[in-house]
Amino acid sequence: MSIEQAYNSWADIYDTNQNKTRDLDAHATVETLSKYDFKNVLELGAGTGKNTPFLLSKAEQVVSLDFSEEMLNKAKAKIKDERVSFRRTDLNEEWDVEDNFADLVTVSLCLEHIENLDQIFAKAHQKLKENGFFFISELHPFKQYLGTKARYETEEGVKELEVYIHHLSEFVNAAKNNGFTLKEVEEWFDGEAENEVPRILSLVFQK
Repeated sequence: MSIEQAYNSWADIYDTNQNKTRDLDAHATVETLSKYDFKNVLELGAGTGKNTPFLLSKAEQVVSLDFSEEMLNKAKAKIKDERVSFRRTDLNEEWDVEDNFADLVTVSLCLEHIENLDQIFAKAHQKLKENGFFFISELHPFKQYLGTKARYETEEGVKELEVYIHHLSEFVNAAKNNGFTLKEVEEWFDGEAENEVPRILSLVFQK
């Protein structure tokens, strides 16, 4: 099963099944981006639109991209707001968004499915206005080292998706190679157990 097919299959239960990574990503997104002002947002890996309402609470316009048609159908059904445009897009291909459009580019829980981070950073830089921000929230590589990956339950059992491990150094080097500076980095834990492996890694870069 391809990654796209897997997410299409996952769409019906994505919002309702137990998913600590999804929930902590949403918390990290709100906690981090509440500190920033932005009008135009490019949301990468929008999925079922779990973070879109928060972005709309601060932004004037949001363009949300995802390669799963079924995920986007869920998002469109939930979010009826003329300020958001949902567009089916493979992030490895060209993005149908004008250059210098965004004050903020966000990407959540999808870079583990992207082999080449450099091309993502290059395109994010292209779509951002000068001094714009690039926010990343992903499964922490420490979790990946221990074997955690995107997965969901079906009637036939747990389905695991094929993923790429991206080390922290990869994010930092890809940013540096494409004209970004690191503004902040944070590690997010389950509850208060900071002596355990963090679940989410978030980074904010500036163009």
